[in-house]
Amino acid sequence: MNQFLRALSGSQQVAALFLLVFGVLSLASAALLLVSLRERDDGAFKAAFGSDLNDLRRVMKNTWFMAATFWLGWVLGGWFAITLFGLVAFFALREFITLSPTHRGDHRSLILAFFVVLPVQFWMAGGRHFDLFTVFIPVYVFLALPLVGALADDPHRFLERNAKMQWGIMVCVYGTSHIPALVRLEIPGYADKSAFLVFFLVLVVQTCMLVQHLVSRKLQPPPRAPHISQSFNWTSWSMGVAAGGLVGGLLAGITPFKPGQALAMALIACVAGTAGHLVMKALKRDRGITNWGTEGQSITGASGLLDRVDALCFAAPIFFHSVRWFFSL
Repeated sequence: MNQFLRALSGSQQVAALFLLVFGVLSLASAALLLVSLRERDDGAFKAAFGSDLNDLRRVMKNTWFMAATFWLGWVLGGWFAITLFGLVAFFALREFITLSPTHRGDHRSLILAFFVVLPVQFWMAGGRHFDLFTVFIPVYVFLALPLVGALADDPHRFLERNAKMQWGIMVCVYGTSHIPALVRLEIPGYADKSAFLVFFLVLVVQTCMLVQHLVSRKLQPPPRAPHISQSFNWTSWSMGVAAGGLVGGLLAGITPFKPGQALAMALIACVAGTAGHLVMKALKRDRGITNWGTEGQSITGASGLLDRVDALCFAAPIFFHSVRWFFSL
């Protein structure tokens, strides 16, 4: 079997990976459906496990969304994939801005963010202009946005409004743009296989988040930051990071890394992802909301998109630049 897989081209290996992923997800969804049928008929079972099943449904829904998005991006390839992730960033930023009240003086900055900054950032990712891609938003855009805001002649809460705008662009546009940028990396001896890096990143971060959530639910240790998150604590966090790192080490064969290197890269991604998830929870508490969607349906039509990608928005740029540094790209 191993020789058969090695004989396949890079594109064929990626296709086999997606077949495996969708097969496992289909089996898991079927099992969850059967358990849900029992929940509907058995009141005692629903009372005991209803909350856990709801969590599993949410995790399964998010996993299907991510798998389908990355599969579609891989199938379309090239600039179609870049455009797809650009749309994800567009709706995520729209969701963030919609739940963060703006002033009339912010309209020019919003136009700049959505229709100039976002497409330029993804164009640079697609064109492999990585040196400029890295500094375009945190340097040029962060200096230009306050100027545009000042020209609008609206000083009311000027600093707060610009910080909010910059933060939304940094997370939703800068962070998301590094996911397709991973596919555009040209790693020596790893031609046509960069999609594996995206799979590696998503799987280790999702594993970390899932284990952290389950451990927190079962052990219920005291939260580290109770006013921000009732589920974040050092015990569940360390176990989640360890689980994600272990999965990363086991997946070394599909990456350009050796097992120890893959373990280190997975740990970096997990730490960044969990940190990002906690920070985004703090932002939600500041906005007075429990999730970026309203009762599971985002007011922007994106169905709580930012809740699904918040950890990746932090993990992707750190993982991307770690890979670039490692291979001196």
